[in-house]
Amino acid sequence: MFSPKLNQMIGLIIRLLRWDKPTGRLILILPALWSLVLASGGRPPWDLLVVVVLGAVATSAAGCVVNDLWDHRLDAQVQRTRQRPLAAKHLPLWVAGVVAAVDLVCAYWLARYLNPLGFALAVLAVPVIVLYPSAKRWFPVPQAVLATAWGFAVLIPWAAVTGTVTAVTWWLWGAVWCWTLGFDTIYALPDREDDTRLGIYSSARFFGEYTPLAVAVLLGITLILLTGVGMATGLGGFYYLMLGITAVVWGKQVLQLRQIQPPSVYGRMFREQVVTGFLLLLGMLVPPVG
Repeated sequence: MFSPKLNQMIGLIIRLLRWDKPTGRLILILPALWSLVLASGGRPPWDLLVVVVLGAVATSAAGCVVNDLWDHRLDAQVQRTRQRPLAAKHLPLWVAGVVAAVDLVCAYWLARYLNPLGFALAVLAVPVIVLYPSAKRWFPVPQAVLATAWGFAVLIPWAAVTGTVTAVTWWLWGAVWCWTLGFDTIYALPDREDDTRLGIYSSARFFGEYTPLAVAVLLGITLILLTGVGMATGLGGFYYLMLGITAVVWGKQVLQLRQIQPPSVYGRMFREQVVTGFLLLLGMLVPPVG
């Protein structure tokens, strides 16, 4: 349909946006959907559903591009990331800048549909998203900054539905914060040697030999907070069944972390977060019996 050169450029931009790897997009959309479903009592408005999903796609894409702009020199020295378009110099930096700007404009346009509190929270999220990639240079646990950015996926939809933020919102925010720090610590494990060599921080380096314990504590707190959210919002038995299955999956992961695993195993654990996230969403959607 297009010239070979243009087709190649489109393919590189798709890789830059990580649209060829949907796990990272889904793992951000899921907390937003949890929040939207719970805040609306299981019946999210269709217009807000579309805005929230598209907004999550736009902001996560912008975050990926900004991350690669910050890190293209570091990425070139890490086995897992050296073939990214900017690291491999397959795509000019100015093109990435234009793509990031387009993503942010799209996110802004979508955010304008929200109520004042939802819009304000969306604006507050932007500095965190833009600064997160720099955190590995100055903060011992940069994944905590990512978790804070991820938390806006809870706050914005809840505010968009209800016009306020409640104690339950913060419980859900805390669950997503701990979950994100936990799964992204797992995701960082294959890069630990490269990060040490390059002198950059990560939670996997910070926790060191205590990483399995740290992940266990973080995921355990996530389960406790999600249980509290379920009780506060009147979710039914099916939700707790899904929560129980999630606990089994996470428990298995923690046991596996006690031994050094091939990078593919850590990648599988990361993808399993999407599965458990969908199970929890399903549990939130099924109304209680009786």
